[in-house]
Amino acid sequence: MGKVMIIGSGGVASVAAHKCVEVGAPIFSEILIASRTKEKCDALKARLLAKDPSAKISTDAVDAANTAALVDLIENFRPDLVMNLALPYQDLSIMEACLKTKTNYLDTANYEDETLAKFEYKEQWAYNERFAAAGLTAVLGCGFDPGVTGVFTAYAQKHEFDEIHSIDILDCNGGDHGYPFATNFNPEINIREVTAEGRYWENGEWITVPPMSVKRSYDFAEVGRRDMYLLYHEELESLVKNIPHLKRIRFFMTFGESYLMHLKCLENVGMTSIKPIDFNGQKIVPLQFLKAVLPDPATLGERTKGNTNIGCIVQGMKDGQAKTWYVYNVCDHEQCYREVGSQAVAYTTGVPAMIGAKMMLTGVWNLRGVHNVEEFDPDPFMDELNKRGLPWQTTDKPAAVE
Repeated sequence: MGKVMIIGSGGVASVAAHKCVEVGAPIFSEILIASRTKEKCDALKARLLAKDPSAKISTDAVDAANTAALVDLIENFRPDLVMNLALPYQDLSIMEACLKTKTNYLDTANYEDETLAKFEYKEQWAYNERFAAAGLTAVLGCGFDPGVTGVFTAYAQKHEFDEIHSIDILDCNGGDHGYPFATNFNPEINIREVTAEGRYWENGEWITVPPMSVKRSYDFAEVGRRDMYLLYHEELESLVKNIPHLKRIRFFMTFGESYLMHLKCLENVGMTSIKPIDFNGQKIVPLQFLKAVLPDPATLGERTKGNTNIGCIVQGMKDGQAKTWYVYNVCDHEQCYREVGSQAVAYTTGVPAMIGAKMMLTGVWNLRGVHNVEEFDPDPFMDELNKRGLPWQTTDKPAAVE
């Protein structure tokens, strides 16, 4: 039923591949893993075959920024779906290759220009008519946030509310990896995101605030009280577009004092800059150099302990009455490592990517064109979360974020 090409071989790709193999044929009948470094793909293949020797897995090397090379690889393998689990810099080149080969597409993060820290769906949404005309489906942002947070919201809209008026997305990583400073996903993407201006939507307009200037404290289930900071995150843009009656939406993420202290120091000395500088006759980007010397997020799983807690506090009206509803998932770092050799941040992104792929391959999600996850039926996805390691919980009495 489903030949899948996974682009990427890092932590998220590893989790997604493990879960594809777990589901197995006929849904995931054959998998090709491709990235710039074939040795990493081969190592992942070996780990997967150790768990299931019957799985049909192949590997190849490809530069995901090279559309022509991608077209050749896709035409040779003929997948039913391309899962883009590489860096978001390559989103557009991969989408172009999918159009040229008439192949469905899925990713976990919106396109970013490598030279500009700007996060928006405009360039990808512009592909809608071309994908629809080709009879293809592209699903954007199918990780956890973005991804599950959009599905949570769609579920709330379908079952819990007549009108949704406000959404607060809360992302808490209560894990401890023992390093003074490290990032739980790609350092370059993480630091670009955190050092950007904060933005939220309220009463019909976007409000911009200085980076990390809005701080709140929240008591997270199975984690405890943590400080969290308002960031801009791409699902805010799509949910503003797709959820009617919305009056306010915000995104908060937790950070420890050690992380913030080191990040501020690195920012002060220019190490988080994305502008190239001259160094010994070569052009280097400070943030890319910093990424090279920081711990690889894929190596953090073995030493990370604690839980993540990510969810949505939704407020609105139901049957003429004001209502508040909180839906969230708690994920254990150590349990993730025992299952797939990964920490929970990669797990919470890779599992939803596999679930989205399953929705597409089975025809459950089949809107033609380019769509975000909240535009599809949330129920089968929510069921799969409970089955595949990301069970969700709800309460009608969450603490407010003031």
